[in-house]
Amino acid sequence: MAAMTTTIRTDSPRELLALVPYQLGFRPSESAVVLSLRRGTRVGLVARVDLADLASPQTGPQVARSLVGHLLADGAGVAVLVLYTAEDLQADPSTGRRAVAQLADAADGLLPEPDCWVVGPGGYHALECPDRACCPEGGRPLAELEGTRVGAEMVLLGAAVAGSREELATLPDASPTARRAARRAAQRWERRGGDAIEHGQVHRWRRDGLALWRSLLGAEEHGATDLGRLQAALDDVLVRDAVLLDLVPGRTRLADRVVAGWTGDEVGEALGLIVDPGRGVAPPAGRIEDAVELLRQVAGHRPRAAVPAISLLAMLAWWTGDGAKAAVLVQRALATEPGYRLARLLEEALTVGMPPGWVRSASS
Repeated sequence: MAAMTTTIRTDSPRELLALVPYQLGFRPSESAVVLSLRRGTRVGLVARVDLADLASPQTGPQVARSLVGHLLADGAGVAVLVLYTAEDLQADPSTGRRAVAQLADAADGLLPEPDCWVVGPGGYHALECPDRACCPEGGRPLAELEGTRVGAEMVLLGAAVAGSREELATLPDASPTARRAARRAAQRWERRGGDAIEHGQVHRWRRDGLALWRSLLGAEEHGATDLGRLQAALDDVLVRDAVLLDLVPGRTRLADRVVAGWTGDEVGEALGLIVDPGRGVAPPAGRIEDAVELLRQVAGHRPRAAVPAISLLAMLAWWTGDGAKAAVLVQRALATEPGYRLARLLEEALTVGMPPGWVRSASS
């Protein structure tokens, strides 16, 4: 499930439908999307599941219960269901009926039955709307969704929409020559770490890894050799964690202590600034953008060995409120290394629809 939250207010179905792709970050297909409406017209949680899963007699009840749980936790007063499909649900609305019924059954006594809208390849319409003046055959033109107030606001905010869910996690495609150079550099860095026997040598190797990260962060160009070294450095859990802490405002010195082998309550407190709704801080925009670009370059040069970089990219996507991108990146990391702990922890947060602390604090 991909989930997002927003504080945008909207007062018409057309505005709601225009908002969905911007909130998810991509144009859904064969999807069921639920929107939580708080206090009338304030949009809260936006969550996506596969339409087939929600409409299925076997999986639908569990999927619907999970969605309703997220809606209630978000403080929804009303839910809206939007179905994205190439099926002609005007001619045969059975799939839509099943999806609505699953959600309505799960929400019985907790939320009103949701309004349901359908977005197809050529138009949009209310499910089973009998008024052809309101919902003509084939639906109202999709062009109507492009000229909305919400769409204009999102464009002004710099929001972009990918063509598909998979496009959210596209990585740079490094040349074979660059990949070979990165691989050789990574192997040398790994050997150096493996040869470090004494504690002082290990700490120095880790400090060098963090220093390499800092030297490359924000640089205009990244050489394949440096990217390979950084990929190998991030394989060390303490270096990876120090890189994340280095991005938390005011915690640079803590990152230095972590690679020196120090652990303590401050690490948990610093990570709480990302996840804790009581004191969560928003990500520092400029540094996060630089970090994302650097990690993308690392992953693009060694895609099969870049689980730490991809997991960090997922964490940064989640921290910035982009749950859809985070979910795609987590799946990519776990497909390569199913037991990778950081990816697993983030997968759990995404599964329960938990946003980062600063988003929960702002929406409470």
